[in-house]
Parts: sequence; structure tokens; C-alpha cells
Amino acid sequence: MIETTLERFQADVLDTSMRTPVVLDFWAPWCGPCKTLGPMLERLEQQYGGRFVLVKVDTDAQPELAQHFRIRSIPTVFGIVNGQPVDQFQGVVPETQLREFIDRLLPNPGDVEVEQALQAIERGEVEVAEQHLKKAIALDAGNDNARLMYAQLLLQQKDPGAAHAQLELVSPAAQQDPQVRALVERAQREMQEGLEPPSDDLLDRVANNPGDLAARLELAQHYMEQKHWAPAFEQLLEIVRRDRAFGDDVGRRTMIEGFEKAAAQPQLVSEWRRRLSSVLF
Repeated sequence: MIETTLERFQADVLDTSMRTPVVLDFWAPWCGPCKTLGPMLERLEQQYGGRFVLVKVDTDAQPELAQHFRIRSIPTVFGIVNGQPVDQFQGVVPETQLREFIDRLLPNPGDVEVEQALQAIERGEVEVAEQHLKKAIALDAGNDNARLMYAQLLLQQKDPGAAHAQLELVSPAAQQDPQVRALVERAQREMQEGLEPPSDDLLDRVANNPGDLAARLELAQHYMEQKHWAPAFEQLLEIVRRDRAFGDDVGRRTMIEGFEKAAAQPQLVSEWRRRLSSVLF
């Protein structure tokens, strides 16, 4: 908690609010309601662990500041973000309402992750950016910005299937955006261009002898190299179904490895995990 003055207001409030939201409390020593609200704000500042800064203004000692903010009654509380007042209330409010006021000032955790991803991209740390974007999506599945950024990274990494899966999950409104539609078309085009069909000989081996598990494994590995996960998982699951012991349980082990590599397509992985479980148990 900071007791500010006219001379320190720029540093205590405006500069601080560029980094962390500021709750600005106008009060006076003789004000009864202020004696109720003030301790509540101080307690919440501790509970929020630095996510906002409480700054108090004694209106008796700092009449210029009170006049500047046109204070008519106290307590009056402002929320200051990026140097601007964005919310306010007067009088004493219940703690639940006070928490709601503070929460409206705080940045969305998912948006914080997106910002950190942008910074990582600027530094050339693509893997770090991916981790931040995954966290953003985990925190808020409806974060279109995170999904779009993640899809673009996946396209850059030559994984159009995973990019397309992310683009399918953005909101209907975002899907109408021409830039998003262009990304979808690019992903679809690259998915088709990147597919190298398996050899006719390999396909014939599987078709003519369904029990040739070595051929099925080779076919699955062919698809996995191209990140064409569904047909790869289909062959691996058939290996597990026909002979769990084949290759020291290679069908299941390879499938699990594939789930990790295909993590950018959670719905697809979830579906094939379910199918694997049904076969195993």
C-alpha cells in the first residue's frame, strides 16, 4: 500500500499502472466508511499477491488531487490501468463486489500468456512461444488469438494438419474473418500437397495379408513421418488388436508416442486414446 502525494502521483499511480493495475482510494482520517473500506482493500492487496497496487490519497492532505478527480464524497475508489481511469465506485461495498471490481482491472491470464508468446517469437524462441500459447488455450479454450497464433506457428513448422485442427476450434465469428479463412485454405492446401502416398507394394502387402503386422507397422510409420495421424493410429490399433505382444507391444508403444507428437490435435488424440483403451481393457 502506498500513500501518495501530488509530487509522487506520476510515479506512484500513472507509471505503476503501466505495469500493474492500480486501485486508487480517496479517503480522509475523519471518514467513518473509509475506516471500513480501507482495511478491506489492504487485506485484498495482500491476498492478490501483487496483482494490483493499492494507492491511497488523503483528501485533506492532498486537496489538489481530490479536486483534479472531482471528488464529491469519500471513500471514492478508481481503477487505473495504463495511465487511465477505467472504473470507479463510491462508498463501502461488500467484499464480493470489491473483488469483482478488482478482477475487472486484472489482465486475463490467457492474454498474459499470449503476450509472453509474442515476446518469445520476437526473440526467436519458437518452442517457448508454443508453450505459452498452449497455456493460454488451456486457461481459456475460447481464446481465438491464442489459437490463431498457434496455428500460424504450426504452419511454419510444416504441420498443416495440426494447424487446421486448431483453426477448426476458433469461434464462428472468427471463422468468418477473411484472414482466418485464408489460413484454413492454406492449411488444407498444404495438407494435400504434403501427402506422399505409400507404395503400392506396401498397400498390397496389407490388403493381401491382413495379418502381416510388420507391413502394418511400416505403413503406420510412413503416415507418422508425414504427421498423417489418423491412418497411422488405425494401423497401430489393428496391430494391438491382433497381437498385443508383437514387437514387444510396439503397436501400443508407438501409438502412445504418436499421441505425444499429435498433442496439437487434442480432439483427435482423445478419440484414438478412447479407442485404444477400449481394445486394451
